[in-house]
Amino acid sequence: MNLHVDSYGSGAPLLFIHGWGMHGGMWGGVLAQLAEHFQVMAVDLPGPGYSVGRDFSRLGGDVGINPDLHDLVDQLAEQFTGPLTVCGWSLGGQVALRWAVRYPQQVDRLVLVSSTPCFVQQTDWPCALAADTLAAFAAALQQDYLPTLRRFLALQVRGSEQERELLVTLRHSLLSRGEPDMAALQSGLEILRASDLRTSLPEVRQRTLVIAGERDTLTPLSASRYLAAQMPNARLVAIRGAAHPPFLSHPDIFVEQLVSFLHE
Repeated sequence: MNLHVDSYGSGAPLLFIHGWGMHGGMWGGVLAQLAEHFQVMAVDLPGPGYSVGRDFSRLGGDVGINPDLHDLVDQLAEQFTGPLTVCGWSLGGQVALRWAVRYPQQVDRLVLVSSTPCFVQQTDWPCALAADTLAAFAAALQQDYLPTLRRFLALQVRGSEQERELLVTLRHSLLSRGEPDMAALQSGLEILRASDLRTSLPEVRQRTLVIAGERDTLTPLSASRYLAAQMPNARLVAIRGAAHPPFLSHPDIFVEQLVSFLHE
């Protein structure tokens, strides 16, 4: 079974990979705008979306790489042979980074949106979530997933200039593609907990645009600065007034920056 993909427009291929707990339908109006220039594709990762029943039993063995991330990247590489530009948001950014390293011939360029190489705090990595915070969130998800997901949405928009309106938009989109696959949600949280891609960043040779919200509390701006500094061909754009989903709060700026980067 293939992962579900929505496709719009024509031209050079541009693939969007969403974040944890969401699906390919949450990108808002930016896909339609970008479809005027490119063949835009938005994939549903397993979870709340149309890609159900995926097999995550094939485990990878790379040191420092969570096996589910390894497996998910392999599944994407089988379906999208490239070359293409990959735009990953949050968890999708980690997927895109790993894809670019493992299959560099498939990934032509990268766009990393509100992304981080490591979601959980380490002794040498303070700009991340505390491990016990993520563990408590995972436990709450098992007890009552819907309020937990809604709290997560509230964290994503906290501090944004359009916080209330964005929260309404995200909540409306959350279950628009059906009930989530709980095993896939837990697998996604395990990727967030276990993956640390910092040592892989110098291997990412593709031209990369890092887009960050200056008010992001989930993946702080400092993490995006680190990404841009550690990759040899990356640059950073920080959007004022934006939190975790800058493509929803500031769609015109987002599209302008992405189109300019891809036309360079």
